Amino acid sequence: MRGGNGVKIKRALLSVSDKTGIVELGKELTAMDVEIISTGGTMKALREAGIPVTAVNDVTGFPEMMGGRVKTLHPKIHGAILAVRDNAEHVRAMKEYGITPVDLVVVNLYPFRETIAEASVTLAEAIENIDIGGPCMIRAAAKNNRFVAVVTNPGKYGEIIDILKECGGFSDAYRLELARDAFRHTAEYDTAIAMYLSETVKKGAGY
Repeated sequence: MRGGNGVKIKRALLSVSDKTGIVELGKELTAMDVEIISTGGTMKALREAGIPVTAVNDVTGFPEMMGGRVKTLHPKIHGAILAVRDNAEHVRAMKEYGITPVDLVVVNLYPFRETIAEASVTLAEAIENIDIGGPCMIRAAAKNNRFVAVVTNPGKYGEIIDILKECGGFSDAYRLELARDAFRHTAEYDTAIAMYLSETVKKGAGY
């Protein structure tokens, strides 16, 4: 069973490098009265399609900075993802610090493997394409899968839309399945980085 009567999806965070299907997903979520928060290029694509979006910097009170390196690394984002909804201390902290829970995290990562596939890529360019905020959000959501659904594969969008239309939320088993896929996604990403850096070190290359 994929649908469930547990956590109803009321608020979603969408921040993707691969924007395949993200506008369609945004439209469907909006039609179901799901609030969307987003960043950068994802937010731009959604807004251009007429989809209402709240900017992450409006949630955090801080602008994107350092060339986009720092956007989502903030308690109002990670607290919203990591909060255990039936933990009284977590609920108190959310109320005290004005943190609204995020129920659905849709994130995929900077194209590191595609970047290093270019023969002319420099070490500096490769390093700049190591995603930091994305893996943090994915791992946080996957860890808190009792309450948060995390989607890293655009191929899943149609499936999650169908489930939400029918049930409004996901079963515990389905959220756990999504968490497994999310950890696999970040593990493969980190493995690609480690392998690239290992080869770089062997070659004695530098900046």
